[in-house]
Amino acid sequence: MVVNMKSARETPGQTPGSPLAKFPFDPARLPFFYGTVALALGTLGVLASAPGQTIGVSVFTDFLMDAHQLSRSWISFAYLVGTISSALLITRAGRWYDRYGGRWMSAAAALMLSLALTGMSFSAEIAESIAAFLPSVDRSYTSLAVLMLGFFAMRFFGQGMLTLSSRNMVLEWFEQRRGMALAFIGISVAFGFSLTPPFFEWLIQKGGWQWAWQTIAALVASFAIIAFCFGRARPEDHGLLPDGPFAKDARNIHPETRNGRHFTLSEARGTYSFWVFTFCTVLSGLLLTSLSFHVVSFFADAGMPRREAVAIFIPAACVSVVVEFVASWLSDFVKLKYLAMVQLIGIVMLSLSLSFLGSQTSVVFVVLGMGLMQGMFGIIASVTWPRFFGRKHLGAISGFSTSLVVAGTAVGPYLFSVAHDQFDTYRVATLLCALFAVILLAASLRADRPQ
Repeated sequence: MVVNMKSARETPGQTPGSPLAKFPFDPARLPFFYGTVALALGTLGVLASAPGQTIGVSVFTDFLMDAHQLSRSWISFAYLVGTISSALLITRAGRWYDRYGGRWMSAAAALMLSLALTGMSFSAEIAESIAAFLPSVDRSYTSLAVLMLGFFAMRFFGQGMLTLSSRNMVLEWFEQRRGMALAFIGISVAFGFSLTPPFFEWLIQKGGWQWAWQTIAALVASFAIIAFCFGRARPEDHGLLPDGPFAKDARNIHPETRNGRHFTLSEARGTYSFWVFTFCTVLSGLLLTSLSFHVVSFFADAGMPRREAVAIFIPAACVSVVVEFVASWLSDFVKLKYLAMVQLIGIVMLSLSLSFLGSQTSVVFVVLGMGLMQGMFGIIASVTWPRFFGRKHLGAISGFSTSLVVAGTAVGPYLFSVAHDQFDTYRVATLLCALFAVILLAASLRADRPQ
């Protein structure tokens, strides 16, 4: 499907028809819809961000403690500072995406993440060298500073830039079939991320934690080359249309999925729906990260063994995959506010079951609530922005929302720790999460697409 169309994104080095935009080949000349390649590439990009996600970093925590002679609380503090610092710049990264496109941003983010992982593998030696150069500074402080910088780079280029640019590139190539595309990404990433800890652990056992990070860095750098060769920013840059042969007859499209107005970031932030959907994803990310950090403590307070605490993630992942697959398909046909309501019901279910944890029935509701919340998260955090606010400023809008989500994942575990220290229970924190979810559930009734 080829049309003559001027691109909305005309930047130096990537204007429609420029040799660089079509290097090493032009997608318009291929006998198939290039969106399928963008979908596969975007999925690989999200998977390549795993070393910068909490699930990937956690495998190396104990080794960093030993190498730097720091306590777990100090490592966690360095991680908190690095994550919040990265959140402050993700909106800027979104603007870079709008200017340069998914191809360049994915490749650059992967390359920088690779360098960050390599640097972290030598973090102990770097801290030692700095301490030797500054003898008046205690070694623990140099270690803390090096880890803060390293965690910042891993979180910004991994969880931030690489994830954002990879997902957005797919959203550019699919409009009416975004749900279908996200279903593929969601299922692939769910299984891929579940294999991340054992794969990283296997590398560590094979060659040590430093060698493992260096090997992972080489794999991520390989993806940077793939992204540069096969990534393409927008179909319009090549005279193509989103969805290609998968496009549906306009008469069969749900009104909310049709092309609408293109909002700027400031205009989007001025809408009611933007904040309802953003707070839904922030609350979901905050609660999930807090549970992941304190899951053993949650179950210990309820008099339940460690093995039961760790075991909940596998069935929850299975529920999440089913929910995300069904909801992704439905997202092409129903209003997003109804899917947001399902996510909020999952948050309420999870929060209340954690508040009164103690029986096998409550564990079942923990699994169901977590599965509902996780399954809906990827859809709400991805489909909402292009559908409600258009694609012209997609990077800036999604980047700003993502920055708030990342900040929530950073402060959540700390706030839950404070609640437990003050009240000797997590119940206050979980009940507050349930209360906020109920408020958002009521607010979501009016969260329609802005006009």
